[in-house]
This record gives sequence, structure tokens and C-alpha cells, in this order.
Amino acid sequence: MKPRLGFLGVGWIGRNRLEAVARNNVAEIVAVADPSRENVEAAAKVKPCRIVESLDELLALNLDGLVIATPSALHAEQASAALERGVAVFCQKPLARTAPETLAVVQTARRENRLLGVDLSYRFVEGARRIRQLTQAGELGSIYAADLTFHNAYGPDKPWFYDPALSGGGCVIDLGIHLVDLALWILEGASVLSVTSHLFAKGKPLTTGGEVEDFAWAELELSSGAVVRLACSWNLPAGCDAVIQTTFFGNAGGAMLSNVNGSFYDFAAERFRGTARERLCSPPDDWGGRAIVDWATRLGAGAGYDPSAERLVEVAGVLDAIYGRDSRFGLTTAQPEAALAEAGLP
Repeated sequence: MKPRLGFLGVGWIGRNRLEAVARNNVAEIVAVADPSRENVEAAAKVKPCRIVESLDELLALNLDGLVIATPSALHAEQASAALERGVAVFCQKPLARTAPETLAVVQTARRENRLLGVDLSYRFVEGARRIRQLTQAGELGSIYAADLTFHNAYGPDKPWFYDPALSGGGCVIDLGIHLVDLALWILEGASVLSVTSHLFAKGKPLTTGGEVEDFAWAELELSSGAVVRLACSWNLPAGCDAVIQTTFFGNAGGAMLSNVNGSFYDFAAERFRGTARERLCSPPDDWGGRAIVDWATRLGAGAGYDPSAERLVEVAGVLDAIYGRDSRFGLTTAQPEAALAEAGLP
């Protein structure tokens, strides 16, 4: 039986994920809720369904799963409310603004045995999956360095993105979260030992808590001995719409995923052997909705809590460390594994 889904927030990204579910016919879309009448009417044109006013009304509809695409400050509370009602959750990133908030949601999902997914969609780009296969199979040898970049020539169009209390941060929590997640996913098995970072706002070092960064650089030291360098930005004069690239170097070769012609959607992957290059895959690759389709498919098959959700806490801990937040998840005071164990997660 197909799972019954409600959608909380159907702006551009929420509606895009609704379209992916409808197109792949992996769930029944029961209802949508959004304060914008324009948004709900546009969503109902994609898939006719009930329009309700609130999260409470959605949760009263005997849903199997809730898809959340609201402002970041609301994610943790809304996800926890759904999970506590026995409803699985698929949430836009970030799941929460900080590692402690993230941990609280993950603990709730675990306690209620409900499937928790976060839309870290770049894992589903075919080139990223090919590179992960190479690294996990040892075909690149021992990975000793990685370089990941996400520069966006534009900035968010919603005011809440620029309020750290509502967003949790700037380009790091918006774009850098994908880079941290990809690095730890592709190099699975390695944990982060230390973090060094530099944050900028409008070309100057970030010095006040009242604004968010629009450029960030960070370096992560991993338990494997590898060093990972990250850079991300909004409104960077990069000469194109976007620069999105991940490169991994091992003692037996390298591999790179890069966007094509400044595109946000088209990616190519290559493998390096010395000066030789081998193309692994090229566009087209319709990857944008794969994360939610995967989650809905697993939900329909009866999946409950997935322990891999606990990696979300590690990613959030790295972000906290990049921001220099005083948290037990900050890597200057504790390794992620220790913090997880202390909180009762394996």
C-alpha cells in the first residue's frame, strides 16, 4: 500500500518534491499546508488534494509521512511533533539549526521507530554515487586529500535566511552542509577530529552575531589522516551561476564531480590516473527528486527508524564547529562519537 503523505510548505522546493512523488507514483498525496494561498493553489494544480491551514490539521489526517519545507527555525519542532504522533518525516535541510537540536529530533525518531529523512540530495547525483563506489572499493587507494566547493552567484530571496536566529547561519548551513555531508558520506568510516574555519560577510571577517556569513572556508582533519578543504559562498563574482565541485585524491588516483557550464543541475564525473582522465558519467541525470522518492519508497515498504540518521548529528556537529559554537558537539571539545555515545546513541 502506498504511504499517505502530507506536505507542510509548498514553495518552490516543497512543490518540486511533491512533483517528484506524484511523477513517480510512490505515495498518495493527501493534503498540503502553506500560509501562501498562491503556493497551495499551485501545488493543487500539480496534484489535486486537500488544502488545510496548519500542521495540526495535517497530523489529524492519519498520515504515514510528513514532508517539511518550511523556514529552518521551524524544522526541529515540526519534525518532532510529527514523529511523536507516529508520523515519519522527510525534511528539507537543515533538519535543525544546531547539533543539540538535531540530536533531539533523531532521538525522537529512534524512540518512536519512525523513518527520518533529510533532503541531502547531492548524494543522489549519479556522479557522486560513482565516486563513492570508487573510494569505498579502494580503487583510488588511500584518500589523503579532498577539496569541495559550492559557490552560488546569487543569494537566498527570503529575509529569514539572513537572520541567524531563524536560519542558524548563512552560506555554511545553506550550502556547506551539502559539502560536509558529501565528504563524510563518500569517505564513510572516517570521523572528524578537528575543524579550522574562516567566515566572511561582505568581504570582511564575520565579527557580530547579528549577521550571517556569505563566504566561508574550512579545513577538516579526519581520523583516517585525510584533510578536507571546504569553501562555499553566496553572491560570489565567480563568472557563472554556480561553481560546484568535489575532488578526492588518493595514492592510487583521483576523482572529481563538477557542475557543467555553471549549471545548478548538470554534473559530470571523472576519474584521474596520473595525467589521464576517464569520464564516469555525464548529463542528463534527473537527480533532484531521488532523495524523497527513495524515502517514500522505503516508507511504503514498511521501513521504520534508520540508524544512518545518526550521521546527521555528526554533520551538524561539524557545522557547529565551523561556526565556533560552544557546544558539546563542537569538535574542539569532543569527537562526534563521544557526544553520540553520551547522548545514548551508538
